Amino acid sequence: MSAVIEGVGLVKRFGQGDAQVTAVNGVDIAVQSGELAMLKGDSGCGKTTLMSILGCILKPSEGKTLLEGAEVDYSDERVLPRLRREKIGFVFQMFNLAPYLSALENVLLALDVAGKKGAEAEGRAEELLRQVGLEHRLTHRPGQLSGGEKQRVSFARALANNPKVIFADEPTANLDSRQSANLLALIAELREQFGAAVVIATHQTALEQSADRVIEMRDGRIVG
Repeated sequence: MSAVIEGVGLVKRFGQGDAQVTAVNGVDIAVQSGELAMLKGDSGCGKTTLMSILGCILKPSEGKTLLEGAEVDYSDERVLPRLRREKIGFVFQMFNLAPYLSALENVLLALDVAGKKGAEAEGRAEELLRQVGLEHRLTHRPGQLSGGEKQRVSFARALANNPKVIFADEPTANLDSRQSANLLALIAELREQFGAAVVIATHQTALEQSADRVIEMRDGRIVG
């Protein structure tokens, strides 16, 4: 089986001279379609930087990324936004929901960016929120939702355009143990239903049992 997302010899440096920091240092990684891979490591080990490169947000200093077998051209600024819209979903630690929009409108926003509007888009957004168990919260704004509910809206938004891979950066960091368990159960259900690969960055070892594979990072390198 070919990898849906693959990094080869990835290096990312920040700064110059004596102030230069190597956040990712010679990483090779491949994630299969439908796989739940967990990037494990302490804060500052390079997890978020690596996911940002694989997610076509950051350009690597060295190395290459392959998305569905095709090399990502980081030099073409028109390509990266299209790839993020069409093939990649993101779930962030702080949810990144628009506070003045309802749950439904937050999901519709992702569809609108992809050029999908009208009744069809609204139907798609409602169905996604139903699938994450929030059909009773469509008109609620983020300030009216619990942490677990906000994260479910984030996953519904990430799934809006049927991505090939979803990157989740510390998705349970702001949730209690019950909400975390519920979210992980939801992730397992959604990836089985949608077939997307899911890459979760976390420092919480309690989450490891939910992963197909645990990838440990230390000092910018994969060590296990």
